[in-house]
Amino acid sequence: MEKYLRKNFEVDSKNPSDEALQRWRSAVSIVKNPRRRFRMVADLAKRHEAEKKKLEIREKIRVALYVKKAALQFIDAGNRVAFILSEETKQAGFGIDPDELASVVRAHDYNLLKQHGGVEGIAGKVSVSLDDGVSEKDLPQREQIYGFNRYVEKPSKGFLMFVWEALQDLTLMILMGCAVVSIGVGLATEGWPKGMYDGLGILLSILLVVMVTAVSDYKQSLQFKELDKEKKKIVVQVTRNGYRQKVSIYDLVVGDIVHLSIGDQVPADGFFLSGYSLVIDESSLSGECEPVNINQKHPFLLAGTKVQDGSGKMLIASVGMRTEWGRLMETLSEGGEDETPLQVKLNGVATVIGKIGLGFAVLTFLVLTTRFLVEKALQHNFSNWSSVDALTLINYFAISVTIIVVAVPEGLPLAVTLSLAFAMKKLMNDKALVRHLSACETMGSASCICTDKTGTLTTNHMVVDKVWINEEINVIKGKESGINLRSMISERVLSIFLQSIFQNTGSEVVIGKDGKHAILGSPTESALLEFGLLLGGDFGSQRRESMIVKVEPFNSDKKKMSVLVSLSTGRFRVFCKGASEIVLRMCDKILNKDGIPILLSEAQIENAMGIINGFANESLRTLCLAFKDMDKNSSGDCLPAEGYTLIGVVGIKDPVRPGVKEAVQTCLAAGITVRMVTGDNINTAKAIARECGILTEDGVAIEGPDFRKMSPQEMKDLVPKIQVMARSMPMDKHTLVTQLRTVLGEVVAVTGDGTNDAPALHESDIGLAMGIAGTEVAKENADIIIMDDNFSTIVNVAKWGRAVYVNIQKFVQFQLTVNVVALMLNFVSACLSGSAPLTAVQLLWVNMIMDTLGALALATEPPNDRLMQRPPVGKNVNFITGIMWRNIIGQSIYQLIVLGVLKFDGKHLLKLSGSDADSVLNTFIFNTLVFCQVFMINRKRDQI
Repeated sequence: MEKYLRKNFEVDSKNPSDEALQRWRSAVSIVKNPRRRFRMVADLAKRHEAEKKKLEIREKIRVALYVKKAALQFIDAGNRVAFILSEETKQAGFGIDPDELASVVRAHDYNLLKQHGGVEGIAGKVSVSLDDGVSEKDLPQREQIYGFNRYVEKPSKGFLMFVWEALQDLTLMILMGCAVVSIGVGLATEGWPKGMYDGLGILLSILLVVMVTAVSDYKQSLQFKELDKEKKKIVVQVTRNGYRQKVSIYDLVVGDIVHLSIGDQVPADGFFLSGYSLVIDESSLSGECEPVNINQKHPFLLAGTKVQDGSGKMLIASVGMRTEWGRLMETLSEGGEDETPLQVKLNGVATVIGKIGLGFAVLTFLVLTTRFLVEKALQHNFSNWSSVDALTLINYFAISVTIIVVAVPEGLPLAVTLSLAFAMKKLMNDKALVRHLSACETMGSASCICTDKTGTLTTNHMVVDKVWINEEINVIKGKESGINLRSMISERVLSIFLQSIFQNTGSEVVIGKDGKHAILGSPTESALLEFGLLLGGDFGSQRRESMIVKVEPFNSDKKKMSVLVSLSTGRFRVFCKGASEIVLRMCDKILNKDGIPILLSEAQIENAMGIINGFANESLRTLCLAFKDMDKNSSGDCLPAEGYTLIGVVGIKDPVRPGVKEAVQTCLAAGITVRMVTGDNINTAKAIARECGILTEDGVAIEGPDFRKMSPQEMKDLVPKIQVMARSMPMDKHTLVTQLRTVLGEVVAVTGDGTNDAPALHESDIGLAMGIAGTEVAKENADIIIMDDNFSTIVNVAKWGRAVYVNIQKFVQFQLTVNVVALMLNFVSACLSGSAPLTAVQLLWVNMIMDTLGALALATEPPNDRLMQRPPVGKNVNFITGIMWRNIIGQSIYQLIVLGVLKFDGKHLLKLSGSDADSVLNTFIFNTLVFCQVFMINRKRDQI
């Protein structure tokens, strides 16, 4: 095993620093079944190979980017002095040329920026107020001068191109040649118009097949283009007309003030205005993994990069094709969608069936030709050849080629694509955006869903329900409760409490166009700010009283947010809020009723923990608020981690979404295990999990720190029982997913919304990002985006995934049955009677029914509730099941018996006579075959 790992993964297995290999070795070592161990290593090999391919592609793009970037910078350096302000730009009131402004950002030259008066000077030249932002009435003019924030897209293929591609099929081209020869010989022997019939019939059938295929492919391309546009829709927050509002990145203009936070994508090139601890990941643009710190000395922000940490505001300087990303991507074409696993598997099936069909076609042609030659020899006409004999041989050849056309099941991949496209379109209407085709079919095999709590199982509409302050619990029920609380606590306590709410926040209270307060930010922050306003606080005045010096934004690892402010007295104060038990451990004092910090006793700590657990057991999300006064600014990069004074505990209510319990029950009935992975308090998580039906009597709820300490063997024993993981870090979720996939062999779907969820989303079989609460980083690493953040939508995706799989099975069963019947009928008839009952035109017609109409009928059937009453399909289960083989063989025997009786005794049964008896009989056989397929389609709907 060690040799295999070293050989295939190009790593030193003795090196303990190789965490990925060590994790895999641990997982493999505890699996006793040799076959399962081999499958695990094989799975690792496949994933490793895929990762290598991705890295190779990324390296190629990185090299291309560097070359292009160097060339552009060389051109810019040579042309830097050549910018002349146009009359149109002057008349519009702007003082800098669009290309010159774009070059300032691309140059990354701080001295060049200073020559333009710094960021303030640039703002003046583009006529924008850094406080109020762009005026909406100026938007058309800015778009005209500085351009739109859109990239040049590769033109899509037109309908005629799809027609041309459909005509490139080799067998169809051979048939067209046969048809032309048939027309020529027919006209020479039988004259006009009778000699045209056979050849013209073949040509018309080919044309019909080509047109139907082209129309189907063209519609799919339009549908995928529409879905691709949905993928690229990103909304950002900007300040315009003095108001903070949300706009699409496509509507951004030069001069816009954009607000950035963790996980956001930088929407255009620009300059940093203000912010705290802003760290940018430029790997998508430069290929370098080292993050870049953005500040006043290095204020350059580039489109396409991601905010890794911190928050800030930026001034848009260039948009669309003038951005660095736009110029570099101009020469790089987008790759197409990879084939899905099911398409790859069916392509293999199609190849095997095609070879069998080729064998039957050759045998049929040889049998027909041999019989023809033998008959001529017996009649002593072997030396006499006429145009009629040539036409007969051409017809034999056409029939053989048509058998290949019928036998090659090119409709299999078409059916998969049709079914996936149909499912993607319907899921879009049901608030699920499928980013990768393969995810749709994989979701149908999901056996486990690891879901977040907040916003997925709950509504994400939060409100403060209870507050523990001055060691007393206060229930909040509207304005009266706020007035009562104000009267119960001292002015000093209220002042510090409001400071901790309004100063230590990543959200903002703004005045809307209607004059009312509006809160922009996360639901948790919004609930606290609403509570602060309820207590009579003023966000603006609180912010003006003191200046923010340093901010440590909230993230999933620290589970707290801290801010350092300078007070009017010259001293400094740190505010901290976050996970209750974490913040409580940082406190050694508590605020008394007079607002004076006193030592925190053990009894008070136990009392506070009791309050926290009590709130959590009531399904409330708890936050501790604390502060620390300092005589001087914090030294070093981090704010203090101890010595805080506890202000109070806030309990925030976040109700369970309607329908979640029923959706969880549907999953359990379908054999899908639901596990909750959350950063919340374990008691809150358990209460919500019980309410949703996730946590059962024999289930286990565990905290992330305890899970982290376990050995591989302990994890293997416990993971199957885990139903709730609380206080989890992103790597805990990643470890859980790895264990489920590698040790238990489950197909795992994972939800995520934060930047740090990206590793778990990438590791899972299906990554599900939240459309509302999710960051752009999470969405980019996900396979499916849940637009409404609702767990019921995830269950709907699983149902559609199962429908795709079952629909393709129905189509495969139908296609194989028709293939067997058509091939055997012509082959057996050729051997026994010397003629084939189905002509080339008739076989082409059957082929069109199978490959297009059959696919449309079977591959686009919507899901039903019965699909969620069966277990998920395993990874290694055969696609063609025993029931399918029974149906294929049974239907084939039945149809061959019916058609065989008609072929060999049809004239007697139908009492046919005369010169046209053979033509009438063959037509009757063809119609019987078609009706057999029509009736079979109706029966297949319920037989898989």
